[in-house]
Amino acid sequence: MYHAYGSLTDEDLAALYRCPAGPVLRANMVTSADGAASLDGASAGLSSAADRHVFALLRTLADVIVVGANTAREEGYKPVRIRELWRHLRSGRAPVPPIAVITGRADPGLSSSLLADESTIIITASRAGINRPNVIMAGSDSVDLGTAIAALRERGYEHILAEGGPGILGQLIAGGLLDELCLTIGPLLAGPGAPRVVTGSPLPKAVPMTLAHIIDDNGFLLCRYLVNN
Repeated sequence: MYHAYGSLTDEDLAALYRCPAGPVLRANMVTSADGAASLDGASAGLSSAADRHVFALLRTLADVIVVGANTAREEGYKPVRIRELWRHLRSGRAPVPPIAVITGRADPGLSSSLLADESTIIITASRAGINRPNVIMAGSDSVDLGTAIAALRERGYEHILAEGGPGILGQLIAGGLLDELCLTIGPLLAGPGAPRVVTGSPLPKAVPMTLAHIIDDNGFLLCRYLVNN
């Protein structure tokens, strides 16, 4: 269960994060030791080289990457590039996974490259009034994530990676849609002000998880949790 990052090969990491058979929804988040999901509005200051390496691995293993429009704007999301991935693990699949952006706005304010990419999927509510190709309508007044995830699976995307933000993760947990949480805990204190990793309405009860493994990279803890069904 416990591993020192320096003792692991890329083959070891791929085995530790290998997706189980069948559909799975995995979230990947990073936090400070006191629970902040960002520093100065972005997650980069909470990350490490090991976290970024595993970030690329998780994207490689995914069929599609789901992200909220706020996070996509704040983090400057662009289409995934093949050079960013572990290419040998994409054999038999599309070279890169598409980005699916969740938004309730007619103008999600995304980067021009992400909007221009034909593979980008926009997940929205019918009243948002978005007129472009590759749109999933999920709900009428607001996005219903259960409907959205079902629609992605109908398109053949079994392994779904959610990259946030905290509000999206909160909705996935509340809807019983989350199967795994990959959480990197950075060894620093951010103090008050930043949102927690999960935000939104309180859950009716806590969701128990099992720790599959923990990887220590000089104090950065890369944890993989499995939601108990």
